[in-house]
Amino acid sequence: MPNVAIPYCSGRGHTRRLAQEIATALGDADCNARLIDVEKMGEVDWQALEAADAIVMGAPTYMGSAAAAFKTFMDATGDLWAEQRWADKLAAGFTVATFPGGDKLVTLQQMMTFAMQHGMIWVGQDQIGAPVDAAQPGINAGGLWLGLGAVSDRDKTQMIPAGDLETARRFGARIARAARRWSV
Repeated sequence: MPNVAIPYCSGRGHTRRLAQEIATALGDADCNARLIDVEKMGEVDWQALEAADAIVMGAPTYMGSAAAAFKTFMDATGDLWAEQRWADKLAAGFTVATFPGGDKLVTLQQMMTFAMQHGMIWVGQDQIGAPVDAAQPGINAGGLWLGLGAVSDRDKTQMIPAGDLETARRFGARIARAARRWSV
Protein backbone atom coordinates (compact mmCIF):
# COMPACT_ATOMS: atom_id res chain seq x y z
CA MET A 1 0.00 0.00 0.00
CA PRO A 2 1.39 3.41 -0.90
CA ASN A 3 2.01 5.85 1.94
CA VAL A 4 0.68 9.36 1.45
CA ALA A 5 1.49 12.22 3.82
CA ILE A 6 -0.78 15.26 3.89
CA PRO A 7 1.02 18.18 5.54
CA TYR A 8 -1.36 21.11 5.93
CA CYS A 9 -2.12 24.19 7.94
CA SER A 10 -5.62 25.39 8.61
CA GLY A 11 -6.53 28.75 10.05
CA ARG A 12 -10.23 28.19 10.71
CA GLY A 13 -10.69 24.52 9.81
CA HIS A 14 -11.50 24.76 6.08
CA THR A 15 -8.16 23.36 4.88
CA ARG A 16 -8.31 20.59 7.51
CA ARG A 17 -11.77 19.64 6.16
CA LEU A 18 -10.35 19.28 2.64
CA ALA A 19 -7.38 17.29 4.00
CA GLN A 20 -9.79 14.91 5.72
CA GLU A 21 -11.77 14.34 2.50
CA ILE A 22 -8.59 13.66 0.54
CA ALA A 23 -7.38 11.28 3.27
CA THR A 24 -10.71 9.42 3.24
CA ALA A 25 -10.53 8.96 -0.53
CA LEU A 26 -6.95 7.73 -0.23
CA GLY A 27 -7.97 5.22 2.44
CA ASP A 28 -10.91 4.04 0.33
CA ALA A 29 -8.39 3.43 -2.48
CA ASP A 30 -6.11 1.28 -0.29
CA CYS A 31 -3.49 3.90 0.50
CA ASN A 32 -2.16 4.74 3.94
CA ALA A 33 -2.91 8.43 4.50
CA ARG A 34 -1.42 10.47 7.33
CA LEU A 35 -2.62 13.97 8.16
CA ILE A 36 0.15 16.25 9.46
CA ASP A 37 -0.67 19.62 10.96
CA VAL A 38 2.50 21.56 10.14
CA GLU A 39 2.00 23.80 13.17
CA LYS A 40 2.21 20.80 15.53
CA MET A 41 4.90 18.68 13.85
CA GLY A 42 7.15 16.32 15.74
CA GLU A 43 9.89 13.89 14.75
CA VAL A 44 7.37 11.15 13.91
CA ASP A 45 5.76 13.51 11.36
CA TRP A 46 9.10 14.21 9.68
CA GLN A 47 9.66 10.44 9.54
CA ALA A 48 6.24 9.97 7.91
CA LEU A 49 7.15 12.54 5.26
CA GLU A 50 10.43 10.71 4.65
CA ALA A 51 8.58 7.37 4.27
CA ALA A 52 5.82 8.76 2.05
CA ASP A 53 5.45 7.80 -1.59
CA ALA A 54 3.43 10.98 -2.11
CA ILE A 55 3.15 14.29 -0.27
CA VAL A 56 -0.10 16.22 -0.73
CA MET A 57 0.29 19.78 0.57
CA GLY A 58 -2.55 21.96 1.81
CA ALA A 59 -2.76 25.57 2.92
CA PRO A 60 -5.30 28.34 2.89
CA THR A 61 -4.62 31.19 0.52
CA TYR A 62 -4.16 34.34 2.58
CA MET A 63 -3.31 37.67 1.00
CA GLY A 64 -2.31 36.11 -2.32
CA SER A 65 -0.14 33.18 -1.22
CA ALA A 66 0.08 30.20 1.11
CA ALA A 67 -0.48 31.00 4.76
CA ALA A 68 2.67 31.90 6.70
CA ALA A 69 2.56 28.69 8.78
CA PHE A 70 2.84 26.62 5.61
CA LYS A 71 5.68 28.75 4.31
CA THR A 72 7.47 28.15 7.62
CA PHE A 73 7.10 24.40 7.01
CA MET A 74 8.45 24.79 3.47
CA ASP A 75 11.46 26.74 4.73
CA ALA A 76 12.16 24.06 7.35
CA THR A 77 12.87 21.52 4.58
CA GLY A 78 16.09 23.23 3.47
CA ASP A 79 18.36 20.40 4.62
CA LEU A 80 16.12 17.82 2.92
CA TRP A 81 16.26 19.90 -0.27
CA ALA A 82 20.08 20.10 -0.15
CA GLU A 83 20.20 16.28 -0.13
CA GLN A 84 17.22 15.90 -2.54
CA ARG A 85 15.68 13.43 -0.10
CA TRP A 86 12.19 13.89 -1.52
CA ALA A 87 13.26 13.48 -5.15
CA ASP A 88 10.95 11.27 -7.19
CA LYS A 89 8.15 11.33 -4.61
CA LEU A 90 4.77 12.37 -5.96
CA ALA A 91 3.48 15.78 -4.93
CA ALA A 92 0.14 17.53 -5.16
CA GLY A 93 -1.49 20.54 -3.58
CA PHE A 94 -4.77 21.99 -2.43
CA THR A 95 -5.93 25.33 -1.11
CA VAL A 96 -9.03 27.20 -0.05
CA ALA A 97 -9.94 30.88 -0.10
CA THR A 98 -12.98 33.00 0.64
CA PHE A 99 -13.60 34.13 -2.93
CA PRO A 100 -14.14 31.86 -5.96
CA GLY A 101 -10.99 33.29 -7.62
CA GLY A 102 -9.21 34.22 -4.44
CA ASP A 103 -5.71 33.98 -5.96
CA LYS A 104 -5.64 30.24 -5.24
CA LEU A 105 -3.60 29.60 -8.37
CA VAL A 106 -0.72 31.57 -6.85
CA THR A 107 -0.69 29.26 -3.80
CA LEU A 108 -0.78 26.15 -6.00
CA GLN A 109 2.09 27.55 -8.10
CA GLN A 110 4.05 28.20 -4.91
CA MET A 111 3.51 24.59 -3.80
CA MET A 112 4.40 23.21 -7.23
CA THR A 113 7.60 25.27 -7.38
CA PHE A 114 8.51 23.99 -3.91
CA ALA A 115 7.90 20.41 -5.08
CA MET A 116 9.96 20.93 -8.24
CA GLN A 117 12.86 22.27 -6.16
CA HIS A 118 12.70 19.03 -4.19
CA GLY A 119 12.78 16.99 -7.42
CA MET A 120 9.24 15.72 -6.94
CA ILE A 121 6.69 14.68 -9.59
CA TRP A 122 3.56 16.89 -9.59
CA VAL A 123 0.03 15.49 -9.89
CA GLY A 124 -2.65 17.94 -11.00
CA GLN A 125 -6.42 17.94 -11.20
CA ASP A 126 -8.29 15.81 -13.76
CA GLN A 127 -11.94 16.67 -13.10
CA ILE A 128 -14.00 18.49 -15.74
CA GLY A 129 -17.18 19.90 -14.27
CA ALA A 130 -19.88 22.27 -15.41
CA PRO A 131 -20.19 24.29 -17.56
CA VAL A 132 -18.20 21.97 -19.87
CA ASP A 133 -19.83 18.85 -18.43
CA ALA A 134 -23.32 19.91 -17.32
CA ALA A 135 -23.80 16.53 -15.62
CA GLN A 136 -21.14 17.48 -13.05
CA PRO A 137 -22.31 20.71 -11.39
CA GLY A 138 -19.98 21.93 -8.65
CA ILE A 139 -17.06 19.72 -9.68
CA ASN A 140 -13.81 21.66 -10.08
CA ALA A 141 -15.98 24.77 -10.12
CA GLY A 142 -12.96 27.08 -10.25
CA GLY A 143 -11.48 25.31 -13.27
CA LEU A 144 -8.11 24.85 -11.54
CA TRP A 145 -5.90 22.18 -13.10
CA LEU A 146 -2.71 22.63 -11.09
CA GLY A 147 -4.37 21.20 -7.98
CA LEU A 148 -7.48 21.43 -5.85
CA GLY A 149 -8.94 24.85 -5.20
CA ALA A 150 -11.99 25.25 -2.94
CA VAL A 151 -14.10 28.06 -1.55
CA SER A 152 -14.70 28.44 2.16
CA ASP A 153 -18.39 28.21 2.96
CA ARG A 154 -19.80 30.85 5.29
CA ASP A 155 -21.91 28.07 6.84
CA LYS A 156 -19.47 26.84 9.49
CA THR A 157 -21.40 23.58 9.92
CA GLN A 158 -20.50 22.73 6.33
CA MET A 159 -17.10 24.53 6.00
CA ILE A 160 -16.69 23.63 2.29
CA PRO A 161 -19.42 23.50 -0.41
CA ALA A 162 -20.58 20.00 -1.37
CA GLY A 163 -19.17 20.25 -4.91
CA ASP A 164 -15.72 21.17 -3.61
CA LEU A 165 -15.82 18.29 -1.10
CA GLU A 166 -16.69 15.87 -3.91
CA THR A 167 -13.88 17.34 -6.00
CA ALA A 168 -11.53 16.77 -3.03
CA ARG A 169 -12.61 13.11 -2.83
CA ARG A 170 -11.99 12.69 -6.55
CA PHE A 171 -8.62 14.43 -6.23
CA GLY A 172 -7.69 12.00 -3.45
CA ALA A 173 -8.70 9.07 -5.67
CA ARG A 174 -6.53 10.47 -8.50
CA ILE A 175 -3.56 10.77 -6.15
CA ALA A 176 -4.15 7.18 -5.00
CA ARG A 177 -4.12 5.92 -8.60
CA ALA A 178 -0.91 7.81 -9.29
CA ALA A 179 0.70 6.62 -6.04
CA ARG A 180 -0.12 2.98 -6.78
CA ARG A 181 1.22 3.34 -10.32
CA TRP A 182 4.33 5.29 -9.30
CA SER A 183 5.28 3.17 -6.28
CA VAL A 184 5.31 -0.15 -8.17
